[in-house]
Amino acid sequence: MKIVGLMSGTSYDGVDVVAAEFTGDGETLALRPLGHRSLDYPDDLRAEIGALLPPAATTIEAVCRLDNRLGEVFAGAAAVGVELAGGRVDAVVSPGQTVFHWVEAGRVRGTLQLGAPARVAARVGVPVLHDLRSADVAAGGQGAPLVPAFDALLLDPGPTAPGPDGAAGPGSAGRVGPRAALNLGGIANLTVVAPGAPVLGYDVGPANALLDAAARRFLDRPCDTDGARAAAGRVHDGLLALLLAEPYYAAPPPKSTGKELFHAGYLDAALAALDEPVAVDDVLATLTELTARTVADACDRHRVTEVVAAGGGVRNPTLRARLAALGQGRWRLRTTDELGVPAQAKEAYAFALLGWLSWHGLPGAIPSVTGATRAAVLGSWTPAGPPATAAPAVPPRRLVVTP
Repeated sequence: MKIVGLMSGTSYDGVDVVAAEFTGDGETLALRPLGHRSLDYPDDLRAEIGALLPPAATTIEAVCRLDNRLGEVFAGAAAVGVELAGGRVDAVVSPGQTVFHWVEAGRVRGTLQLGAPARVAARVGVPVLHDLRSADVAAGGQGAPLVPAFDALLLDPGPTAPGPDGAAGPGSAGRVGPRAALNLGGIANLTVVAPGAPVLGYDVGPANALLDAAARRFLDRPCDTDGARAAAGRVHDGLLALLLAEPYYAAPPPKSTGKELFHAGYLDAALAALDEPVAVDDVLATLTELTARTVADACDRHRVTEVVAAGGGVRNPTLRARLAALGQGRWRLRTTDELGVPAQAKEAYAFALLGWLSWHGLPGAIPSVTGATRAAVLGSWTPAGPPATAAPAVPPRRLVVTP
């Protein structure tokens, strides 16, 4: 199968597009990356999304308008994916833009992603899988993270040959200790894979969410490019202590979070509670340390020996250097590029995989990760037309009700 995967994360800065070819052979599924592209949202669309996200108030009209506008953007992105695949695909996975994740007392009661999948199906002419989180929520799960299904297969602890550098390859039986997959998007997600143990995965806390909020607020930029301003600052111990006191970090998994908690207002409240001025560069340095510290603490808690990272945060050398320093002597930091998966497109490839699983009626959510009572087949399909096996029908002129 050839599948186009789309992904727009909590940073809401654009959509990642991938084309993937999957070939099954017994218990082994081969993924051949066919190409990827990152498409930026226009500034006005980014502003429109930000104006709708919590803690802002909104209207049903605004939600409807954004849903359809995003649908057009995703339709264009899917068309790019079809080109990357050589002009023909079997399906598109368009999970949409998350605008709300309804959490009460640690339990997810609902989730909402926008992106008018019918517009995507109409544009590319193939079935579109969407609304991937709701089935897991209905089964009592968090609906997130879903990428651990991909991580668990990629980091499978079964034997493989050593890599080109002589180090043990992915899943080598000779490796001691669990491995972790880390995604540094708006939120930092961690998946832990260990031989003989259930897969673990959860949202650790903010990766780029608060950093980007600070860059928009204080620098009038979407982000602190390359972490340059953070590198010029110093960690403010008082602000860091205040941020680390957030109860979410101490909550046990399964757990998930997002912009409902870690938004610009959250940062404003922390700075106001500190009641002393903090230089902008020091704020950015402290937020970088917050991400690095919370991720490192989680890795140490699970005694991992290796961390394989992906996501936008990988491009931040300041954050990467701090993570590597915190893990020195305990775990090695590398990226998914070394395993053949582009770090900037890993989540989109993961959603393409979830599409393959759903197409074949296989579950894509892992109960030990999400806390669901059962493993759910994810998503809803929007067809691009009637099934190929459907017989031609004459348009009816009347309806007769029979007993």
